[in-house]
Amino acid sequence: MQKLINSHKRQKELNFLIIVSVLFLALLAISPEAASSSNLELSPSPAMGPVSEQIRAEALEETGDSGVILTSDEAPEPLRKAGRYVDIAYTVGGIGAAILILLGYLHMTSGEPGLAKDPLKDLHLPKIWKTAGSKAAEADQVSRAPVTKVVEAAETEAAEVSEAAETAEAYKETNLEKTEIKKLRFLTAIPILSITLAEILIFSDRMGAAVWIHIGTLIALSLSNILMKDPEVHKIHQAMMLLPVLRLINLSMPVFYETTLYTFVFIYGPLAIPLAIIVVHQRHSLEQIGITLKHIIPYMLLSIPLGFVLGLGEYLTIKTGYLIPDLSFMNLLKLTIVMVFFVGLVEELIFRSVLQTRLENAFGMWEAILITSFLFGLMHSGYGTFQEILYTGFVGFIMGLAFYKTRSLPFIAVLHGFVNVFLFGILPHRLSIWPGF
Repeated sequence: MQKLINSHKRQKELNFLIIVSVLFLALLAISPEAASSSNLELSPSPAMGPVSEQIRAEALEETGDSGVILTSDEAPEPLRKAGRYVDIAYTVGGIGAAILILLGYLHMTSGEPGLAKDPLKDLHLPKIWKTAGSKAAEADQVSRAPVTKVVEAAETEAAEVSEAAETAEAYKETNLEKTEIKKLRFLTAIPILSITLAEILIFSDRMGAAVWIHIGTLIALSLSNILMKDPEVHKIHQAMMLLPVLRLINLSMPVFYETTLYTFVFIYGPLAIPLAIIVVHQRHSLEQIGITLKHIIPYMLLSIPLGFVLGLGEYLTIKTGYLIPDLSFMNLLKLTIVMVFFVGLVEELIFRSVLQTRLENAFGMWEAILITSFLFGLMHSGYGTFQEILYTGFVGFIMGLAFYKTRSLPFIAVLHGFVNVFLFGILPHRLSIWPGF
């Protein structure tokens, strides 16, 4: 037994060293210098906003096409090539670190502690047997009474004892459940507040401090398994880990292509790996994460007009630029593929299929939708406008409610994708010709 205990301690220490080492690698890979060293820059928001208008204006002067972003660099060509290789190394390191963090964390949580406890310990048996003994003594005193009356009295007393025990057990279970929910809410609120603080710093253009807070949040969530044994806490913290990972990968990702649209593939593509690991590890069923073809045709038809309405509201809120140079069929097809199968699918898997589902199991439907919509709006802080955070929070609430009612990930992902297609493609081209738009 002692040998097993020592082995378990060594495993914990090893996992601790692995996670700290990997996070140190992530710190190097996601430093702001790595992200800013690229010749092409992306908005600080992770595919949740266009490139800033100032950069677009400079790009328009140089290329005549605000869908393509170029910046000048007077450095010699060999140094520029070397810089690109450094960017690639940082990117690979950041992505690999994010994946290894989750693999190390999931390795520790592969053996979840049992939830069942010995119910006999909670029944206060000494008190029950003492009560039963006193009742038996009273029964002996009336042994001269008719047998039928003695039997009836014994049955009545046994029923009373049983009912009292059941009432005490139910009361205790209720109190324990309330205590566990309060504890779970507290442990869920901590990473939410930390992520909120980091996004407020991004909103205030204090990127360095925001990066450090996201790193600290990721470290704390990764190490929570060492200090806590509650599997519900583990699952919620696993889901929460995806948000700082999403932001840190975004901030560390150099832009390799002249067209900003292609960069979203490199941001959201790697996120699908840790996302799939969490979905498999938490044993979500296909129905829970919304993978179904039920009512698929009506949902696809509904997603287009609903996406237009939500996209129009967001466009009027922040007046985005366009990510494609024109509305040709091929450009619209590229924009649709990227926004539906990368941005929409990955974000909805994170916020609705994983995070909202896990919070529903812990706290109920309304609390889960409110938390996820708040976080969804908050992750749009890169736009730099409070109105955008409020509006996207509202859109997140609509999508969360729609997911709860339909349990259809294809519907929500396509709806999200079409919101972005209208926001970054069709509406900027069509409405920019009208005065006031």
